[in-house]
Order: sequence, then C-alpha cells, then structure tokens
Amino acid sequence: MDFVAIDVETANANAASICQIGLASYSGNTIIEEWKSYVDPEDFFDPVNVSIHGINKNTVAGAPRLPEIYNAVLSRLKDRVVVCHTHFDRVAVHRACCRYKLPPPDCAWLDSAQVTRRTWSHFASRGYGLKSVCGFLGYEFIHHDALEDAKAAGRILIAAMEITGFSIKEWLARVKYPIDPSSCTDRTIVRQENSRGPLSGEVMVFTGALKIPRWKAVNLAYSIGCEVARSVTKRTTILVVGDRDVQRLANREKSSKQRKAEELIAQGQAIRILREFGFIELATLTLAGSGPDNGIQQTGVNL
Repeated sequence: MDFVAIDVETANANAASICQIGLASYSGNTIIEEWKSYVDPEDFFDPVNVSIHGINKNTVAGAPRLPEIYNAVLSRLKDRVVVCHTHFDRVAVHRACCRYKLPPPDCAWLDSAQVTRRTWSHFASRGYGLKSVCGFLGYEFIHHDALEDAKAAGRILIAAMEITGFSIKEWLARVKYPIDPSSCTDRTIVRQENSRGPLSGEVMVFTGALKIPRWKAVNLAYSIGCEVARSVTKRTTILVVGDRDVQRLANREKSSKQRKAEELIAQGQAIRILREFGFIELATLTLAGSGPDNGIQQTGVNL
C-alpha cells in the first residue's frame, strides 16, 4: 500500500517549466509526509497558466531552481510507486530532468486517471479529471495547488483499491490493458484512433508549424488512443503547439486555435496545452508503459 503521489504546476506550455512541486507519501491509507516547493522555472509565465494556478514570477522570486531541490525530490521518488493524475506530471518531470541534464527518477509510475477509468464505468471515456472525480468521491481540496492535487490523486487511488480490492501491484499491471479486458484481440496496425489506447477519450488538436510532419504527429496521437480534431471546441482536451512557434509564444503572438483554447480554459474547460516535444514525450512514455495486448502495433513513426 506504500506509494508517493506527485503533482506539478508549469509556467507555460513547455512541460519542463515546473514552477511548483507537491509530494505526498502514503503508508496504507495514511499520509506520512507532505512536501512542496515553489520552483524558479527560468522561463516566462504565460497568462493562461497563471490564471489557472495563480503562480507568477513574483511568487517564485527567490525560489530554488530544480537542480537545487533535485536531491530532495529524488530521495522521495527513488524506487517507489509514484502516482500522478494523467501522464502530464510524469512528462514534466522527465522534460525538466532532460533540460538540466539530470537523471529521471528510477520509479514505477501509476496514473490515477487510468485507475479511475477502470474502476468507475461512468468515468471510462469522459469526465475523469481530478476535480470531477474528487467531487464524485466527496473529497474536498484546493485545485491547482501542487500538494493538494497530489493528495487528491492519492485519495483516488486509495478509493479505487478499496472498491476493487486490487493492490498497487495489481493496479500497475491492470492499467496496461484495455478498460474492457474482453476487448483484447490480435494486434492491428493503427490507422485511426485506437479505442483501446491508454489515452482513449482525449481529443487532441494540433496548431502551428511542427518539426515533424503533421501526418506523423496525427498517427502518433492515434496510436495512444487520442481522437484528433481540426479545430478547438468544447470537446477538446489537449492542444499541441508546434515547437517552431515557441518563440512567438513569448511574444503572445498565438494562433487562433490557442487563443480559442485559452478562452475555453478561462471558462473552466479542462484543456492541457503542450509543446510539440512534450507531446512526443507523452506519447513515448505512454507507449512504453502499454501492456503486451493493448491493440497497439508500432506505427513506424520514427522520432
């Protein structure tokens, strides 16, 4: 039953721009340690991110850089089961480690969103965001504070274990397989969205100039289960911004799709904005964690 839950907040669409980290260590159903820190991301703060978590350059003034607290984070994650809600926190940690040439933590990652989708049938394809699930469980927390979000992810996992009777070890195995295990068939080449992919239910939109061909990006999104749409709507859950447009981001010369996404975020819609490389990292880590019978075959997308 021992595990540690993690959540991070970022300054902008660059997944490496961590500006706050929260960790909650559990033994059984009990939190035995809480730890959090603001982090100087050494990057600009996008107004849309600030509107979500309230952290800005003044908040992190004097805060440590990631390398200065890396050992404190690593000591809490190393050789542990690390729980986060969706893959994005894992991606952010990996991208930040790459940025500073630090080794990523050697741990077993467990996505509490994937646990949610396999525990409660009404969350199988939609509505499995942290706030929504905690509302269903009656667990109150301050959303978008890294420690509060980490503890919420931990609470979700504990509730799922209590309902299903699965241990953490069993959940690590279960999330590698489709939500409906009976749907496992022989592997097939991915030519459209994979309904059994780990991120099935996510609706992704691409904007801006990508470094990789757009068809490869779309095929990669399909391979992990995402639906790919042409425009940003109320169904959108992920917007990927081409890395070639990153410099323009700092100058706020954003595409119409990104401006639309930010308008919807301001209205309360849960949309994650990622840079292209963060998306590739998300897909790579997601596929690396997929089970042997998840219906995914290598798509030939060389990145």
